[in-house]
Amino acid sequence: MPLAMNREVFITCAVTGAIHTPSMSPHLPVTPEEIIEASIGAAEAGAAIIHLHARDPVTGKPDQSPEAFGKFLPQIKSRTNAVLNLTSGGSPFMTIDERIQPSMRFAPEVASLNLGSFNFALFPMLDRFTEFKHEWEREHLENSRDLIFRNTFNDIDYALRACAENNTRFELECYDIGHLYNLAHFVDKGIIKGPFFIQSVFGILGGIGNHPEDVMHMKRTADRLFGKDYQWSVLGAGRHQMRIAAMGASLGSNVRVGLEDSLWIGKGKLAESNAQQVRQARQIIEGLGLEVATPDEARAMLQLKGAANTQI
Repeated sequence: MPLAMNREVFITCAVTGAIHTPSMSPHLPVTPEEIIEASIGAAEAGAAIIHLHARDPVTGKPDQSPEAFGKFLPQIKSRTNAVLNLTSGGSPFMTIDERIQPSMRFAPEVASLNLGSFNFALFPMLDRFTEFKHEWEREHLENSRDLIFRNTFNDIDYALRACAENNTRFELECYDIGHLYNLAHFVDKGIIKGPFFIQSVFGILGGIGNHPEDVMHMKRTADRLFGKDYQWSVLGAGRHQMRIAAMGASLGSNVRVGLEDSLWIGKGKLAESNAQQVRQARQIIEGLGLEVATPDEARAMLQLKGAANTQI
């Protein structure tokens, strides 16, 4: 049976990520203080879930050490009721052991998990951005020409079992149709149980595109594989962010926005904050006659363990 239409739609905000680099936008949060303020602003604007990465505060380079996360997680938890979702994607250049360290240390309510290996192309951004403050930025983009973002069956199995010990649920990031079948494999083996939080990612070169037929194909396939036992969310990369959000919400999905996924708020216009994107997503959702879910409503939809049961 297909996924039912949500009346309440939860918004995830991915405030900084590991894709964009500091030279691309002065509004990209880099320091712990900036990540804290961006997260609180996004939550106040209506985001129920905050998806978090850490960065070196000087260079902005992705940093997956628990120590880096520890500089902002307690402050965000104390100042907002939002669900804190820690990346286990980290950076495509990191090992799975590096990537799950923060989730193992802090036992969050939610951790992200990529559901398959694929070409992860960041180099097209070099066509737009040509000047960089830090040496690592250009290398980060250029080296993706020969990058396979490794998420093997062993890697996925390891992360699922390790984090399950803490009752952490997963934002299951699916960049292509095959990733849904990878998830179905682990469901059939009894390694992960529903409800599944499936995050469909559209528009990354190397993954599925952002055509309306791509969105429908993802939904039809997930409906067939998982029936009603999942919560669907959509993520549109770059300038397609809000169009994908509108399409997904009209089909029953939840929505993810944030400067990790897109630096923009309109054609050629940089978003000045994560909160600005959340507000725009909220307008789309409410314009469709739907309601924006609170953090506690999102917890109920995903059957999360609650903030009090984390180690943040």
